[in-house]
Amino acid sequence: MESAIMDTGDCQPLYHAIRDYYEGMNMKLDQQIPMLLVERQALNEAIVGEKNILKRPRIGGRQLIGMRTQPQKLTRKCEVTAILVLYGLPRLLTGAILAHELMHGWLRLKGYRNLNPEVEEGICQVLSYMWLESEVLPGSSSRASTSAASSSSSSSKKGGKSNVENKLGEFFIHQIAHDASPAYGGGFRAANAAVNKYGLRQTLDHIRMTGEFPVVKT
Repeated sequence: MESAIMDTGDCQPLYHAIRDYYEGMNMKLDQQIPMLLVERQALNEAIVGEKNILKRPRIGGRQLIGMRTQPQKLTRKCEVTAILVLYGLPRLLTGAILAHELMHGWLRLKGYRNLNPEVEEGICQVLSYMWLESEVLPGSSSRASTSAASSSSSSSKKGGKSNVENKLGEFFIHQIAHDASPAYGGGFRAANAAVNKYGLRQTLDHIRMTGEFPVVKT
């Protein structure tokens, strides 16, 4: 619970920091995509096409008794309506999800269409992995030449990442790298190999032209 993000208001600095991270890689998002922390029910409804999202109200402290959700109508201005994230997750996991979902948004807004799941989920997982690396291993050589990683998102709400939070981040990085699923796991490993060899920009250009990752010879 020490870094859990419980409501949308608390998540805004992290969300803006990750958008800055994208901008630092020359991947600015052209649309202000709304972001909401929601309950499990709202995620399930969104998956089946529900447009009325139950927004968690801003809360003080950890008082959860007697809370009520507030219906919020989302207006579709383009193909990317909003990013929804389950509330109550650790800050680094929330950020990893936001980094992943923002990449989906960036691909849509930049005209990438009809990508197979391995390619789209794989490259989105790479951005999630890169952001986590920048948070947990700030002294390591990052593939993102940006100072956004050292933004205000680098500390938890209590100021400064604890050893527990760093260990959590290392675990989330390990989870991405060793995911067994074809799209998220296999896709990530193929995408990561391409980005390591050719760089993110060249890999994205190749995906735009071919719909596939550039070939990495072993």
